[in-house]
Amino acid sequence: MTSPARKSASLYRMVIPGHTCPYGVKARWLLRRHGYAVDDHWLTTRAETDAFKAQHDVKTTPQIIIDGQRIGGHDDLRRFLGLKVKDPNATSYVPVLAVFAIAALLALAVNWLTFLPLLSFMTLERFVAIAMMLLAMLKLQDVDRFATMFLNYDLLARRLPPYGLAYPFLELGAGVLMLTRALDWLSIPVALCIGGIGAVSVFKAVYVEKRDLKCACVGGGSTVPLGFVSLTENVMMVAMALWMVFGIH
Repeated sequence: MTSPARKSASLYRMVIPGHTCPYGVKARWLLRRHGYAVDDHWLTTRAETDAFKAQHDVKTTPQIIIDGQRIGGHDDLRRFLGLKVKDPNATSYVPVLAVFAIAALLALAVNWLTFLPLLSFMTLERFVAIAMMLLAMLKLQDVDRFATMFLNYDLLARRLPPYGLAYPFLELGAGVLMLTRALDWLSIPVALCIGGIGAVSVFKAVYVEKRDLKCACVGGGSTVPLGFVSLTENVMMVAMALWMVFGIH
């Protein structure tokens, strides 16, 4: 009994000195993973690539052809194979959930290294402080872009735009001081102030005005929707400050 013929596909992708198209590599891997024998054609110069695109009336490479039919590029191949294609404009909670997960792991690691119980009030304190620092780090990647996005909803930043530029530094400083329990007289009012203003601003924008906005909590390029998660960041800061004021341990 003869075995069925293996499926085949032709792949045209850019491989020139100094640049190998990453989507071409991903397309080749997808094809092989789904059982296709790949006839891999390299476009080795810009001129050859431009000529290929003009010949086939396409704007991008790679291009995949299966059974004489042009499928298209990498995303088109994913659709052809029944795979999900990510929408770059779709909202997602993944960035902020990743921050909280890493903050929790770091808090547990610090407790382990300092010979404290893994689960304790100190773990919670460290989790909040580390989360503040990580969120500030993301904002600091592009402070101006964050501050511009922040102006969409923060009440103080609207009246005093430089506050948006200062916010990541205030959040980072408060987080560091809270983690080390140094200068409580400074970290507590800073956290109360920025957390309180932030909480009121988010509540007003989302739950009172019903505005559909992106949150600047993980930086200016965020696709995280403004809402519960954004409110959580600010409530955590306020709760942490009150926790320290009343000396809860």
